Amino acid sequence: MPVQLLKIIEGQSEIPLPSHLQKENLKHLQEGCDHTNKYIQGVVTLSYPLTKLRDGTDFFKIVVQDSDNLGSQINSINVLIYGKMAEDCAKILHQGVKKTTKTYETFIVAGFKVIKLPAAREDDRHNCHLEVSEEAGSAIYIYTKPRTTAASETASVSVAPKYVYTPLNHLKDGTVVNLYGVVKFFKPPYISKGTDYCSIVTLVDPSNVKLTCSLFSGNLDSLPKIYKVGDIVRFHRIKIREYNGQMQGITSGGFASLTFDGTVGAPVVPRTSSRVYTFIDEEQKTVEELRIWAASNISISGSATKLSDVQPMLFFDLTCQLVGKAKVDGSSFLLKVWDGTKCPYRTWKVPVEAKDLEGEKVLLHQLRNLAVDILVYDNHVQLAESLKIGSFLRIYSIHVKQASADNEDVSHMEFHLHGGTCYGRGIGLLPESNPDVKELKEFLESVNLTDSQNMESMCSMDIDSTFGNVTDLELHLQRCQQLSVTVLTDHQDLSTTELKTITNNAAPQQYRIRAKLRTYKPQKLHQSVKLHCSKCNSLQEVPDRDDFDFILHGSAGTAPNPELHNTSWYESVTWTTQEQKQREIAIHFVKHDEMLQHPEDTLIMIEGGTLKEIWKLTKKFKCVIPVRSTEDDLELLDLSAPFLLKGNVKYYGCKQCSTPKPMKNLSSIAAEQQPSWEPTEIAQVLGIQLLQYVFIMKFTLVDETASLNAYLFDHEKFFQIPASEILTNNFLQEKMQMTMNTLCPPGRKLGELPWLECFIKSYNVRGAMENQVYYQIFDTTIAEDVV
Repeated sequence: MPVQLLKIIEGQSEIPLPSHLQKENLKHLQEGCDHTNKYIQGVVTLSYPLTKLRDGTDFFKIVVQDSDNLGSQINSINVLIYGKMAEDCAKILHQGVKKTTKTYETFIVAGFKVIKLPAAREDDRHNCHLEVSEEAGSAIYIYTKPRTTAASETASVSVAPKYVYTPLNHLKDGTVVNLYGVVKFFKPPYISKGTDYCSIVTLVDPSNVKLTCSLFSGNLDSLPKIYKVGDIVRFHRIKIREYNGQMQGITSGGFASLTFDGTVGAPVVPRTSSRVYTFIDEEQKTVEELRIWAASNISISGSATKLSDVQPMLFFDLTCQLVGKAKVDGSSFLLKVWDGTKCPYRTWKVPVEAKDLEGEKVLLHQLRNLAVDILVYDNHVQLAESLKIGSFLRIYSIHVKQASADNEDVSHMEFHLHGGTCYGRGIGLLPESNPDVKELKEFLESVNLTDSQNMESMCSMDIDSTFGNVTDLELHLQRCQQLSVTVLTDHQDLSTTELKTITNNAAPQQYRIRAKLRTYKPQKLHQSVKLHCSKCNSLQEVPDRDDFDFILHGSAGTAPNPELHNTSWYESVTWTTQEQKQREIAIHFVKHDEMLQHPEDTLIMIEGGTLKEIWKLTKKFKCVIPVRSTEDDLELLDLSAPFLLKGNVKYYGCKQCSTPKPMKNLSSIAAEQQPSWEPTEIAQVLGIQLLQYVFIMKFTLVDETASLNAYLFDHEKFFQIPASEILTNNFLQEKMQMTMNTLCPPGRKLGELPWLECFIKSYNVRGAMENQVYYQIFDTTIAEDVV
């Protein structure tokens, strides 16, 4: 039998292990060695749910700790069990959790296969794991001995063990301790580079010593339930290690935690997912004393910011209820939330298809003036997708951004939860027992939604409540047939002119027209984006990534010049890649006041980097400039490549009008009191004539009298979408497509198309034989309720 449950009687196993098996130490395990006659012995400190692989094979994962070497740096290992053994082992171990009459003392696995992990682990587990299956000839022995307590007995004060708690100023490297602390900083749990969840917590106590803890677990519920700075935590069996002269904490086998509200006078109720724990009167006194100390020694923010309090460029934490959610693209996700108060500014409504939006349609319509759209990115997407509608959340470090607009009347506030975990960014799920949730629920129940709806004019229509069903779509199209879907931004004194009159008039002239969009080119909207030089008036296609990649590969053949490293205005770091064709990479960090700045404020220059490496750097640093070394200075690459990358935008220079200057000219910007690192300023000091991203489209416009072709030449005013961002942003591409589908609905008859009110100007273009008249749309933008 591959999995055997054996009893220990008077300290001895009722059935001895096979004589050919030899015990192996964890530190001696190596991939590729024969472990047929070896066994590992320990205790199970963590088990995961039994699951099935794609091929239907049962799979069970556990963590086994070497109980003989608790003080060792590596004292536990992951064991992956497959097939019938997985089912049998899970059944035995999970029954042991439910039945308190037994405890499993020893877990032995024999005949295993050792597999090395691709990356080093952050916790105290082995950098290999064991694979076990009946087909491989593996065996598992689980030893148990009867308990002396009654079956109904649970943990209580009278039998609780006496734990010793170590002050933070008495921690020593390599020890496993119990401790109490006050939360000074924390990052909500997030998915680490592996499969575990990770949370970072910084603790302080009256000894005025700080301890930063890195907590890992495959089970989200086993991590501390911290909701705010000032919470108090109790950690059992946390491992201490010294790094760069500072003590750090990390989870070890058997790690457990309790969390308490840090508010003075609040009930002392622990937050934990464990059903069995000890907490004695003496510890309650400890919690209350820490609360009093923290009240006067920890800077704890007051009441949480509400939507009615937000201001542009604010970063804030929000306690709210989730009422809707939708996937936007692969790297972003939409959360619709409310807290019962109304944002004082016009807020951004993220356009998504109605079928993709989860949430109660009636409630979403009722809350259209109170709910706000928060776009979450990157590592927060997985957690956001798992949230249930109606959940109460605390979202940390939301960025309030005022969208750029030419007209203040059309500006709006956007809410973003950026990727990464800096400044504690993340999403926390609050239980309904949380005091803040109870207070919020009472407030939400008191909100009069009828009053909220009356605040909005009945003729307006938000994008998130549009197109709920076919009837809604028909009503919207009927409305568009009656009203113009565009807005005129100037020249209100001009009267409307028929298209027939315009085509019969000489150029140049300016007109106001009312017409319908019969068709447009290009149909593939991404093809409408071009690069324009305002100096020579030339247009060119946007280079594709292969062109950029080719130039980068070519420049990688030039090794960085060490004589150009570490100047007065930048600091340099170099390394050589380990791939077959080794590359030497140099990154130069531009300084300000002779000091390096935060990455989000720093411009860097890179030599020898690949396209993938450069894109990764753009997510962390403010600006990236690809360069190469000469004898005397760093210089830009061929202007077929972007001279600057900022965020998702690549900035190009005109080859004909640019006169590139040495990179040392950037030092003048670095010397400014607050360097902005704006592309226009960078281009100017480097002698680059900046190319502007523009939309170039041909509209065929018709009215009752005639038709004509008018060209759209615009960089962001018409669509209210920056042409510079459309190529790298799926969300903006979808928004533009939805706009064009409203202006020119596919499959509709001419009489069903909406009216466009816009300005056009005629102009002459001299041809080989005669002048030809062309028309261009100007000073017109898409109506607010269409965008």
